[in-house]
Amino acid sequence: MFLGEYEHNLDDKGRLAVPSRFRDELGDGVVVTRGFDRCLMGFPRSAWEGLAQRVNELSLGQAEARNLRRHLFSGAADLALDRQGRILIPQNLREYAGLGDQVIVAGLSTHFEIWAMGNWGQVLESLDTSASTIAEQLSALGI
Repeated sequence: MFLGEYEHNLDDKGRLAVPSRFRDELGDGVVVTRGFDRCLMGFPRSAWEGLAQRVNELSLGQAEARNLRRHLFSGAADLALDRQGRILIPQNLREYAGLGDQVIVAGLSTHFEIWAMGNWGQVLESLDTSASTIAEQLSALGI
């Protein structure tokens, strides 16, 4: 399970040291792709395969399904951790997420997100202002 928030640096080659607590879950590697809200999402291969299967079951006749496939699959990179627990994030993905030298790696239970430092700050501010609305919506769902 991916939990917590970690501040890490990207080196000049675009390598990110994956938080040590996440590495056991990523023994077979990690798939990194475009996320939503201009972040990147990292999935263990097994979780990625399950997600890919569900997305592939969506009808190609639906524009939203085609766009979801484009968003997730066209930018996806299948990565292996090096001996120091780093992954090389491709340039196109770094540009998409606006990643600079410092990033935030945020655990989200089944996967993690990689955020530009400033963008993550904006997300947290937004969450703070909408927390009560989110709580009400979750309550309506029985959570």
